[in-house]
Amino acid sequence: TLQYARMHPWIRRRLALALLACTPVAAEIRSLTILHTNDLHARMMPLENHHGGFAFLATVIRRERDGCHDCILLNAGDVAQGSPVSTIFQGLPVFEVVNLLGYDVGTLGNHDFDYGWMQARKFIQIANYPIVCSNVVGAEGQLFAPKPYVILNVNGLRVAVLGAMTDELKTLTIPAAMEQWHTAPALATARRYAAELKSQSDLIVLLGHITPQEELKFLADAPEIPVLVTGHAHNGLPQPLMQDGRILVRVKGYGEELGRLELKVDTEKKAPVAYTWKHIPIDSTSTAPAADVAAAVKHWEDEVSARVDTPLAVSARAFDKREVKALIEQAMRTQTGADFAFMNLGGVRDVVPKGQLLERNIWDIMPFDNRVVTGTFKGRDLPAAVLGGRQVEPGRDYTLAVSDFTAANQSTPENLRTTGLRFPNDAGLLRDVLLDWFRKKKLIE
Repeated sequence: TLQYARMHPWIRRRLALALLACTPVAAEIRSLTILHTNDLHARMMPLENHHGGFAFLATVIRRERDGCHDCILLNAGDVAQGSPVSTIFQGLPVFEVVNLLGYDVGTLGNHDFDYGWMQARKFIQIANYPIVCSNVVGAEGQLFAPKPYVILNVNGLRVAVLGAMTDELKTLTIPAAMEQWHTAPALATARRYAAELKSQSDLIVLLGHITPQEELKFLADAPEIPVLVTGHAHNGLPQPLMQDGRILVRVKGYGEELGRLELKVDTEKKAPVAYTWKHIPIDSTSTAPAADVAAAVKHWEDEVSARVDTPLAVSARAFDKREVKALIEQAMRTQTGADFAFMNLGGVRDVVPKGQLLERNIWDIMPFDNRVVTGTFKGRDLPAAVLGGRQVEPGRDYTLAVSDFTAANQSTPENLRTTGLRFPNDAGLLRDVLLDWFRKKKLIE
């Protein structure tokens, strides 16, 4: 102390400044608001329940962003696939319209690969926001997406948004669509990038298109990632999933909801210390459509209307997805002459409403360009999933009709749970098979 007092004043000033520079900066609490959607699935128009619709979603997004200085908007994958516009034009118009919604970052979903990996690359090029994914890689480990993550500067926070794809991608696509592209382990890859991001960011957000089981695994085993915004499951969450202060949110698909996650972020802990979350319903009956988005939607819907909005049949009652699965199997048997048919429930994308049916209804039920394939098998070789408890003669030949997706992924729990079955005969597009069957039936009951 005596030596310090005897120092020349300018030396004391220099030393004080040096000591100040070495003093740790006090932690700050800064706010961040994450608006988020997932699994839009090209449902540009409101659903049968009047929820959703891109023009109505746009209105709610803009209302929530108005005056919000700390907002970012994220999408957790599966923009494409699910409507005639997407199927006929292979997803491109959907991304053009979504560009009007104002996303800051998106990630890829498995259905964004339905038209092949080269088309998914076009989606990335068309999007006016970065699309990130850390674990879809090629044969030599090269990334499919341009970047695994981006760092956004929001309200004085460096927010790292890291993309991830479900490890089940292989069984959710067909080999011809993916070729060399596949997933590296999602959890391990994300944790590796999170370690890299720790010094570069104040908060790491996983933007993941992952299964509910993977969501729980990430929460349990990835302490480096405090916030997770996810998609893939369409049903949304009633409240956030929490573990040790980490938080995971997901809203309903098809644009039925917009999530709003408000965080207080501790810049020293690099984690939220408080949050509120709500899922905001998109109700087309009480919300005005955004004019620019409505015009873009109308342009593309008009393009396909003449093709799909023609009367097809009448349904005596409403059929849920499980019942539609049975209708599809009946149609496959009738149209191919097969003894048995199998349709995976996940491939049934819509219900059958009561009343007048349009061809559009079939496009909504079966947006995929899946083909019907058939094979002949001994009774002893037919999978239990196909038989449904019915008795067969072990040595007799039976014909089985399935989709080419089921044939390619026959070993998975959702499909045939077997291997080695060959389906050499092609009976055409499943959607065309359904259109022909419904048209001939006239009355569905």
